[in-house]
This record gives sequence, C-alpha cells and structure tokens, in this order.
Amino acid sequence: MPKPSVPEPSPALPSPRWRCLIDGRSGSGKTELGRAMAAEWPEIQLIKLDDFYPGWDGLDAASALVPRILTQLQWQEWNWATDSPGGWHQLDGNRPIVIEGIGALSRASQPLVDHSIWVDLDDASRKKRALDRDGDTYAPHWERWARQEERFMARENPRELAAEIVDGTDISHWFKLS
Repeated sequence: MPKPSVPEPSPALPSPRWRCLIDGRSGSGKTELGRAMAAEWPEIQLIKLDDFYPGWDGLDAASALVPRILTQLQWQEWNWATDSPGGWHQLDGNRPIVIEGIGALSRASQPLVDHSIWVDLDDASRKKRALDRDGDTYAPHWERWARQEERFMARENPRELAAEIVDGTDISHWFKLS
C-alpha cells in the first residue's frame, strides 16, 4: 500500500541519542532539510554522504558504511581532490545524529535509527537543482550517478522504508509540523 503524500507530524528534537536518516535522489532537497534541522537544532551532528562517497561510483560503498557509522560513531571522509580516503571524524554518542544522502536509508540502516525521511521531487526539478548547484562538476556524471541511484532504490526501496515522505519543493513544511 503506498504511503500518504502528506507526512505525519515530524518529531520535535527528542533525546540526545536521537538518530535520523534523510534519503532521496540527487537534487531532491536532502541537504537543504539536513541543514535546516541543524540550524533549528544546533546540537545535531549532521553527516553528509557527499563527504564520504568514495568517488563517482561510490554510492553502494557509502551506503554500506552508514550502519557502521551509527554503531561505531566515527566516519572517514573521502578526499575528492586526491581521490583517496581522508581524515577520520568522531561523533558524540550523546548528541543527536542526522545522516543525509542517497544511500543513507537501507534495510541495514533503518532499524538503527529513531526516524527516517524520504525527500521526494520530480525528475526535471531535481536535475535542474543539482546542476544549478554543482554545474560543470556534476553535469558529466549525472547519468552515471542516476544509474547507481536507480539500482540502490530497486534493491533497498528506501522510499518504502521511510517513516515519513517530505515534498522537496518545500522542506520548511517539515518544521511547521513539528
């Protein structure tokens, strides 16, 4: 049965150990929602999968790391300039954690969090947003990345795993519900 298009009310920031995943396709508004959460709740530790995808073919590899990040409370960044692993980052287990990016919400990661969100937006709007944001850096990789997203979505079905679906045209609606 399809989920309703109107999301359930979003939670106010709960306990210090609250964990949330934000997933959705490229350009849908995941990063915008994550940044808005961090602005609203400065105690949140916001982790972006963009910071640790190991290159343009790294969606599955980064997705596989999310459960480990949630349990071990550390992650290693990817240095896009050198195309190699970068520095390590420790998380505070007594502060809320939000992880955003396509690949965040999988069958392995969903049971480890308190809340999960899928950000939905039509394909044309997503592409325009992503290419306006990242331009010539991303344009040559759009189709390559889209194929990885499609494979991930077919395998993991993150939209159906999500506790909530947010309309990417207006992420501010999320805070009006909380």
